[in-house]
Amino acid sequence: MPRNDLSYDELLAYAPALKAPSDLDAFWAATLAELEETPADVSLAPSGPSLRGVSCSTISFTSLGGARMSGWYLRPHEGEQLPGAVVYHGYGGRGARPLELYPLAAQGVAVLSIDCRGQCGEAGDVPTDGFGHARGWLTQGIRSPASYYYRSVYADAVRALDVLCAMDEVDESRVAVTGPSQGGALSLAAAALSDKPCFVWADIPFMCHLERGVDVASDGPYPEIAEFLRRMPDLVDTVWGTLSYFDNLVLAPWVTAPTVITAGLWDDVCPPSTIFPTFARLNTDDKQLRSYPFLGHDLTYEIDEARLITLLERLRP
Repeated sequence: MPRNDLSYDELLAYAPALKAPSDLDAFWAATLAELEETPADVSLAPSGPSLRGVSCSTISFTSLGGARMSGWYLRPHEGEQLPGAVVYHGYGGRGARPLELYPLAAQGVAVLSIDCRGQCGEAGDVPTDGFGHARGWLTQGIRSPASYYYRSVYADAVRALDVLCAMDEVDESRVAVTGPSQGGALSLAAAALSDKPCFVWADIPFMCHLERGVDVASDGPYPEIAEFLRRMPDLVDTVWGTLSYFDNLVLAPWVTAPTVITAGLWDDVCPPSTIFPTFARLNTDDKQLRSYPFLGHDLTYEIDEARLITLLERLRP
């Protein structure tokens, strides 16, 4: 898979126009107010393997629209006022499970993962409108920002943060967010919509500069939008209008937490030209873009190790 996007120098200079809707602030304020009015009703049940120094539980809680979220919570045995991390998963997958969360938990971090509603985990979806959509989730409810699928999913990402920060053993001033692809998108969105994250590590993030993604991505979810618009050409303006509320290129100026983003220069799912301008607009001087010349839409051992080490450094008292 050779590079099919801009050169590195072109990526550094690429600065697309920001197309933020005029009521962006009001839209998200209303969404978060609706979320706040929904009781979380958290439930924990011991489950999973026996891991030294860590208690494993399944977790469930209620989010926007009454949908019941599910995931895992790992709590280190030792220590009080622990740092925490929320881990979000990739498109069509499921929340990270105990063995995947254990490296962080074994180092004294309380870790929560969640399943995205309606995808391959245990979290159910609440229907948002009466219209059809292309296969996948990217065009579900896309005729309106109020009914769009990712309005609920972004709210779920914030609710997961709230749930973790409310744990008695967690120091809410030391909570990070992380995840790959869709999980990277949710990490950025959560940091834009909540002031709780003290640090963000977003790997090869999705939902960035969406128009560009649809134009150049040859694999992954972005072609779902192209397929939808091929069949519904009268909805082009409507679709771009809806997506402007959820594009991390638009939300990036709301991210003030220290942030690391990774990008593969051969990525044909989340092209680097969607990620570089999003990174440039993050509203923090404490940020780093780690780009990899021959990496596609995947991660390496070296990235996994750097993420773990950096999270632990950032979450120390």
